[in-house]
Amino acid sequence: MTKPRIAIVPGDPSGIGPELIAKLVNDEGILDAANVLLVGDSHLWQRGAEQSDLEVPLNTISEDDIAEQSGISHLEQDTIDAADIRIAEVTVAGGTTSLRCLDKALDLAQEGLVDGVLFGPFNKAAMTSAGLNAEDEHKYMARYLGYEGYHSEINVLDELMTTRVTSHIGLNDVAANISEEGILKAVNLANDALRKAGKARPSIAVAALNPHAGDNGKFGREEIDILEPAVKKAQEKQMDVTGPWPSDTVFLKAKRGEVDAVVTMYHDQGQIAIKLMGFERGVTVAGGLPIPVATPAHGTAFDIAGQNKANLGATRQAFDLLVRMAKTHRAERSAA
Repeated sequence: MTKPRIAIVPGDPSGIGPELIAKLVNDEGILDAANVLLVGDSHLWQRGAEQSDLEVPLNTISEDDIAEQSGISHLEQDTIDAADIRIAEVTVAGGTTSLRCLDKALDLAQEGLVDGVLFGPFNKAAMTSAGLNAEDEHKYMARYLGYEGYHSEINVLDELMTTRVTSHIGLNDVAANISEEGILKAVNLANDALRKAGKARPSIAVAALNPHAGDNGKFGREEIDILEPAVKKAQEKQMDVTGPWPSDTVFLKAKRGEVDAVVTMYHDQGQIAIKLMGFERGVTVAGGLPIPVATPAHGTAFDIAGQNKANLGATRQAFDLLVRMAKTHRAERSAA
């Protein structure tokens, strides 16, 4: 199979994104795995090269040449003046370039010119000031792509994935938003993402909501009334799904490699575990979207921006996972 083509966006220029991407394109095996198209203003990539003390080759091509592109190339954009970049500061200009470069990469993916999109860390406050007008970049991307199907953030650590039934809502609202339908959507999202990443029959554990998985109703009936029926329905669809497991032990199973994914009921239930297990390797996937999109799970790290201290680990993990998903995406598109 021809190598997939990955569009890479620098992320917020005030943070560590440009430095990380400079390190990524210089890392061993990158160009053996995929063709790389850098999408962004040339001075953003030059800034990353200066911050990392590495070279970033800018073989600038036109959009008409992308279909024949190989190795590493650059699609020039004009989204921010170099003088408007403020290291370690939230700025409208930083949010604007983040959104516009992302838009272009998504356009290319929709046109079939690239097979996946990798972006450096964004700053949500900067993007909001620039007109994000969405809960997060995942909701923004779905709206931009005109995608109305189910989608949600997937958190990944090495070979382990986590999905969640509720996300960015207050804990006081979690129980009321747990439903069989929501659990099954989160299960299906994990199952589909793992299959696209090359896992033929994923094993999925569903985490309980209440302490001790409710202790037969003593600490709440959600497990009895909602979670157990949802797990049963998933099993009836021939999926390898078990639970609900007490959330204080389910990640021990995951750490031992006994399951491929954990479906959690709320944001921090999975995020705390994943980040403790390997913060420097965590990846975020835009699950459910019609194109593969991934990014390192950490933020813009303003405290070390511009200092050549950024750890490449999570960005490399994101790239490697995205390449696997992009190969599946390309094969499915070719077969359609």
